[in-house]
Parts: sequence; structure tokens; C-alpha cells
Amino acid sequence: MPKDKTYLLTINGGSSSIKFTLYNVTESLTSILSGKLAGLGLPVAKLRVTNSIQAEASAVDIKADNYQQAVAVLIDWFYKHIDISSVKAIGHRIVHGGHQYKNPQWVTKQLLKHLSAITPLDPQHLPGEIQLIEAFDQHFPQLKQMVCFDTEFHQNLPTVAKLLPIPRQYYEKGIYRYGFHGLSYRYLMQVLQQQDAEKANQDKMILAHLGNGASMTAVTNGQSIDTTMAMTPAAGLVMGTRSGDLDPGLFGVLNRSESMGAEQFETMINQQSGLLGISTTTSDMQQLLEQRTTDTNAEDAIAVFCYQARKQIGAYAAALGGLDTLVFSGGIGENVAEIRTQICQQLAFIGIELDNELNQQNALRISTLQSRVTVCIIPTNEELMIAQSMCDLLNLNHQGEK
Repeated sequence: MPKDKTYLLTINGGSSSIKFTLYNVTESLTSILSGKLAGLGLPVAKLRVTNSIQAEASAVDIKADNYQQAVAVLIDWFYKHIDISSVKAIGHRIVHGGHQYKNPQWVTKQLLKHLSAITPLDPQHLPGEIQLIEAFDQHFPQLKQMVCFDTEFHQNLPTVAKLLPIPRQYYEKGIYRYGFHGLSYRYLMQVLQQQDAEKANQDKMILAHLGNGASMTAVTNGQSIDTTMAMTPAAGLVMGTRSGDLDPGLFGVLNRSESMGAEQFETMINQQSGLLGISTTTSDMQQLLEQRTTDTNAEDAIAVFCYQARKQIGAYAAALGGLDTLVFSGGIGENVAEIRTQICQQLAFIGIELDNELNQQNALRISTLQSRVTVCIIPTNEELMIAQSMCDLLNLNHQGEK
């Protein structure tokens, strides 16, 4: 790492993985190194690293029974492989900032205190994200750290979408629909605007981030007008281990019939439900697809996932008053043609018609030329959004990614 260059490091901490990217800042942002520590909490986790400059990739098995161990492994790797003195700042993705914080911020003691206080809003992500910030501060105290909030993209939701149908007093306390996956949606909109700014700013669009965490967002005039996740990332679509929307009376039923407490209920809906809960075997969509012909539970999990996604597309088409563009992103949305096909079947009535060959190729556009709705795939890049926000706060000129 040449000393005369400016480098930025992005950290994207999830509930079961931690991704990082090292960018060189010139007239553009260039990714020179990226990695992912995946499988946190499993018997064997894996650290994969790709050197973009030398076109090299490596993978090693590691022990990371918990987030604390994973963070320690990551810090140790950085000591050995990155000249941290050449890094100007570190940027983190933070899922939830409450109603006080939505825009990118430099990390302060006050901010960390606030994030610690609101961990009940997102116990699956915030504790680990705070651990990452504190670990980097402990080992590299000379570095500035910045956070980007996943709620930023949705901060101007119209009141009709934002309000939850509970007593109004709770809205005043910051209990309302926040929406998440905001960095991903911001990137998708940036790509669409680069392709055709006028079309992107006028189209009625549904953006579908489908992965282990899954959500959709309805966009018109370039702005989010509704989104499936709500007060927490547990709401909305069926996900890998999260339930998505549920009957609110369920907690009372399980509390009375099985003496289930709030903590047990949260564990169930966040870690034991969704694809894993229905299938009883796995939250991995690829494994479920391999099992579907011999395992009815696996088939049920896939069917419910696709049905709920299809139903949401119909609902958002109604909310938008029509539909021009549907975008698939996220691990499942970008890579699993079979799921895209199953979601889009029976949607011809709103103008969606997939080209089977293009869909199997994971092409940029996967709809037919006759399809009234343009259906496309855009691989997301949350890390680039974090890096761009750091450049803005540091007043560094950049022109996106090279």
C-alpha cells in the first residue's frame, strides 16, 4: 500500500457475517481488497479475501463461535495484511439509529451511548456493530470512524406508510415504520439513475432485496414511498431465519399456552423462523431447492417465500398506481433464477413477462421485449455507498466506483 495514496476501509457487519472492502480514493473509488467472514456461530466459519489488483483470492477456515471471536480474527488479519497507517477513515453500516440518527455521522461517545441504549430495537445487529466500532477504536484509535444508517433511504416515507395502527402516543416516542436495506436501495437507485436519470426519477418501481434478510421497497419520483420492513428488520417478507409479518396476537397466545416470554419470542421470530422454521432443516435457499423434490417441508418453505414476495409485488403495484420497473437484488434475487421465475409467475396481469433464457443467465434485463414492466437484476454494493459517504464527510472528490 503506497503511502502517498488515500485509502478508506468499509465494514459491513451482519448478524452472521462481516464484510469489508479497502478502497483507493483517486478521481474515483477503486476497490483493491475485499473480504467476507461468513458462518459466524457455526462449527467452522470461513474468511474469504479477494485482492482485486492482483486478481487473487484465498479462503481459510476459522473458529468464530460468537461475534467477539469473529471481531478478534478480523482485527488480527488487518494487523497482518493491511498497513493501517495508510487508511484515512473507517466506515460502518449500522442497521438502526432510532429516530434521532438517520444520516451519516462521525462516531462519537454520545453516538455510541445512544446506539447502546437502543439495542432493544435490533438485538440481532446492533450489539455486534457496536463491538466492531469499539474494537477498531481500541486497536486503531488514530483512525476516524463513520457510520451509515440503513434507515436513511426511507426517512421521508409518507405518513400513511410510516404510521403504525397503534395508539398515537407511541409515534411520538419514535415507534413507526423505519425501513431497512437502505444502503442497498440507495445503490440500486444510483445505478438506475446512471443508466437513465429521467426514467429512474419518473418510473414507478419496486426494488426487491432478497437474501437471508429480505425486503421490498416501492419507489416513485426517485423516493421510497413504502417498504416491507417496519419498526425492526423482523417485519415484512419471509426471510432465512426471520418470520416476516405475523399476527400480533401470536405473542399473547404463546405466552399463555407455553409461558413464552418476550426474549424467547424474539429469538423465535429472528433466529428460528422463516425458511428455517418452515423447512425445519436449513435457511439456505440453494439447499432447499436441492431438497424440494424429496422433502415437502423444503417445498413449503420455497412456496411460502415466493408467494409472499409475489403478493407484495401486487400490493405495491396497487400502492404505486401501476408498475414500470422491477429490480431483483441480494443473494437470492441476483443469483437464483428458479426463485425469480416462481415469484413472477401469475404476474402477467400487471405486465411482467420474463425471458427464460435471459433469466437463467442472470442477465441485467430478464424481461421480454414485449413485457410492459422492465424486470432487471442489479448486484448490490452497500460497501460502495459507505465509501461514498466517507468521501462526502471528508470532502474528498470522487466519481463513484472505477
